[in-house]
Amino acid sequence: MNLSFFDQFMSPYLLGIPLILLSTLFPALLLPTPGNRWITNRLSTLQSWLLHLVTKQLMTPLNKNGHKWALILTSLMALLLMINLLGLLPYTFTPTTQLSMNMALAFPLWLATLLTGLRNQPSASLGHLLPEGTPTPLIPALILIETTSLLIRPLALGVRLTANLTAGHLLIQLISTATTALLSIMPAISILTTLILLLLTILEVAVAMIQAYVFVLLLSLYLQENI
Repeated sequence: MNLSFFDQFMSPYLLGIPLILLSTLFPALLLPTPGNRWITNRLSTLQSWLLHLVTKQLMTPLNKNGHKWALILTSLMALLLMINLLGLLPYTFTPTTQLSMNMALAFPLWLATLLTGLRNQPSASLGHLLPEGTPTPLIPALILIETTSLLIRPLALGVRLTANLTAGHLLIQLISTATTALLSIMPAISILTTLILLLLTILEVAVAMIQAYVFVLLLSLYLQENI
């Protein structure tokens, strides 16, 4: 019984084809058809407005050198948002519930921001490891603590995204199982759990969007420290 709760974190197959591959093709239907105009319909207008809003929010804290990262961060935001929302559909699974994938996204980007700072302003980047005015006896301990907090950042990025999405999916699985089990025994309680399941699903949609934004926002803040 306990193992069945985690079956949702494995990609289902149909005729030997992972259904997650088919589901990732659906967003391609949202792409505008080629034409002689940049914006062809209201959907394209909405997409352009959302991309502009997200890019503006991410790039506001950064200086002009950081604007080179606009395409990478906005594309990462769109990718995470698409994957998180697609994982809420039936007969799919969420790749971002796998820590390996989240670490594969978090570690290279965090390392890129760190190397950018060490290349452009090494003194300022290393200066973050030792706050100004630190008493001499505390210098070794503070350097060790700040170095640990710096190295643990990519792990925190990956674990945060994995834990939030996994917890939400498990709650939905548990409540839906309870709703099905109570349907024939206590219909009134089953209706109540159905309402709770609906509210939890709405909350999970919000969590999927917020976690994608938080992941990219923290990367932009790490970049801000190093440029």
